[in-house]
Amino acid sequence: MSLQNKYWAIKFSIIINYCVFAILLNSVGTVILQVQNSFGVTESAASVLEAYKDLSIALVSFLVAAFIARTGYKRTMLFGLGFIGVVCLMMPQIPTFWMNKLMFAATGASFALIKVSVFATIGLISADRKEHVSMMNFLEAFFMLAVLSGYFVFSGFIDDAEPGSLAWFDVYYALAALSLLAFFILLFTGLDESEVEHSTSESALQDFVSMLKLCFKPLVLTFVISIFLYVLIEQGIMSWLPTFNNKILALPASLSIQMTSMLAGSIALGRFIAGFASKKIDWYPLLVTSLLLAAALVLVALPLAESVDPSVSVTGWLSAPIAAFIFPLIGLCLAPVYPIINSVMLSALEKNQQAAMTGLIVVFSALGGTTGSIITGALFEHFNGATAFYCSLIPIAIILLMLTLFKRQTDKYEHAS
Repeated sequence: MSLQNKYWAIKFSIIINYCVFAILLNSVGTVILQVQNSFGVTESAASVLEAYKDLSIALVSFLVAAFIARTGYKRTMLFGLGFIGVVCLMMPQIPTFWMNKLMFAATGASFALIKVSVFATIGLISADRKEHVSMMNFLEAFFMLAVLSGYFVFSGFIDDAEPGSLAWFDVYYALAALSLLAFFILLFTGLDESEVEHSTSESALQDFVSMLKLCFKPLVLTFVISIFLYVLIEQGIMSWLPTFNNKILALPASLSIQMTSMLAGSIALGRFIAGFASKKIDWYPLLVTSLLLAAALVLVALPLAESVDPSVSVTGWLSAPIAAFIFPLIGLCLAPVYPIINSVMLSALEKNQQAAMTGLIVVFSALGGTTGSIITGALFEHFNGATAFYCSLIPIAIILLMLTLFKRQTDKYEHAS
């Protein structure tokens, strides 16, 4: 039996695990809107939900990533799924704002456990780098499809006739069922972890120190700068595209949100395409081409956006300006960057180091996402939306430079190994 066929069950399981958290994590925008309607909290008070999510991801990843290989990847994933399933069941029983804070803190903490375990598990079930890269792309593509579906899942439980209704809390029953389904699929799926069980150090403290030492390697430093900047771009655009559509393209608020789903869809499609392309094309030319196309799209779409006449009434998708369709396609170009550089970095390390490295990935991803949203928001406030998105060209250029260094360092590392 080929390695690919041998591990189909665990691959299916980790995709389901990842999709559960894609819906929960990316519901924060919807929940921010709903808690304002249901509990009358202010915008600034509602905005703290983002911090509960991101800070718990970063903190838990930093503290426990080095120890997950010792605990066991499957056991850690089961704990994360079981815990979030129980919290989801509690949500409709305690429909309060503080419970929403607890929900996102629990989601962030559980996702940190899941992501570290999932990324490390991919290292165990991949025969070579190309298979590793392909699996990472497919995994992240399914993540974005789940993000896209999450908008429709939550909207199905929202009562437009009664904005203050608490009926939307019932969505968490469905999410609890999905979490527990993922739990039982994983429970009855085999995973051989003997390769890492016998390679942990004598003490947990040594594992933690080893993770910190990774940060000082030039290869790792170049890598974390790259993922930080990538997530800064992606989260900045994703968080502020509805505002861009509304204020710059003069779309109605509801249509602005609907058309933002095109970005998630284009990222998912881009990662599916990259999942196949990465089996045939070396990662470096693929990513350089993708980033150059992303920069070109910015230079094409934003002048079109600036020429939009705000006095022209837009009533639906068919009357939306062309820029509203072109700019979200940047997701198609940026899509391969994150999963591929993660895969290349993890593939370069020993398998017993991959959980610790994934912890660093999650920490710097969370920091990049928060920073990107804050910087883009400040640029929106002090300049305008077009200027804010033009500034994405700066991190794109820096990532191109970092990738060139990263390519040289990985080649040298592999040659030495």
